[in-house]
Amino acid sequence: MLFKSLLIAGTASASCLHGLYRRAEGEVEIPQFGYEDTFGPLNWAALAPENEACATGKNQSPINIDSTVSLATEKPILDIPQQVVEFENLNTTIEVVVNGTTTFGGNQYGLAQFHIHTPSEHRINREYFPLEVHMVHKGIADPTQIVVLAIMFELCTTNSDPLIASIAPHLPAITSPGSRTPIDTGIDFSGVLTLLQTSRIFQYAGSLTTPPCSEGVTFLAVETPLAISVPDYNAIKRIVKYNSRLSQNALGGENIIAVGAAAGAAGAANGSAADAGEDASATPRWVAPTPGSTVVIAEISGSPVASPLVGVVQRGMRFRH
Repeated sequence: MLFKSLLIAGTASASCLHGLYRRAEGEVEIPQFGYEDTFGPLNWAALAPENEACATGKNQSPINIDSTVSLATEKPILDIPQQVVEFENLNTTIEVVVNGTTTFGGNQYGLAQFHIHTPSEHRINREYFPLEVHMVHKGIADPTQIVVLAIMFELCTTNSDPLIASIAPHLPAITSPGSRTPIDTGIDFSGVLTLLQTSRIFQYAGSLTTPPCSEGVTFLAVETPLAISVPDYNAIKRIVKYNSRLSQNALGGENIIAVGAAAGAAGAANGSAADAGEDASATPRWVAPTPGSTVVIAEISGSPVASPLVGVVQRGMRFRH
């Protein structure tokens, strides 16, 4: 398998719920997918058999969040103790391995990590944001249940939210893919905790936004963005580059990759039919006249254009206008 799970100190890994891959102890393994060329989202399904949902799933993420998406009926409650965390560069994203517990819908979920996308993957009423953080959880009683808290960030001319401010000084230590560094002072989630109490939160059932694009993931997308300063944003962007999956079809609709493939196949079929003379609406091709036939020139319009063609009229042929 291309994607291996990761275990750190008896907890869910930093990335096992993001890309479902592992790393060996003390190492950061680079995932075998990307965001351009043949490793990009349009070809994820071809990278490994387990990625089939990337091209066939009908409830894929991210989406444009509008009035068709319901609001969460309750607020998630986060309990994240102060702790030393690991800050890693996975090449496809940067992420922080952090433990915590989130209560939502009468169930408890273990926080495994949060990672960053630039620009945002989700859009709210078609508006995208410069940056999006995904806080990834798995169920404590049922580890197959995955909840992702999606938080948008907007550029500001003041200081960044404490979450971003906590990681910004450590960015120079993880500029290379596969690098990692501890953050001994931990992460300040105070801005996130306040935001969850004041902002509307949208809820929908979607998928992982990276291979294998597994469905059944609960997304809690926070409407109001937090702040990120221009210098902090630029520093993150230089490392992360572009790592946003394209917007998917409306929930329940045909997979956008399948729609494109069907359209391409239809276009190819129409082209073949036209070449075979089966499409009456297609532009007719020139067929050389046989001796004794009549050539009718219906109309000549436009300015004369120089042409290397030479017309030869055989004896017995006549032209009429």
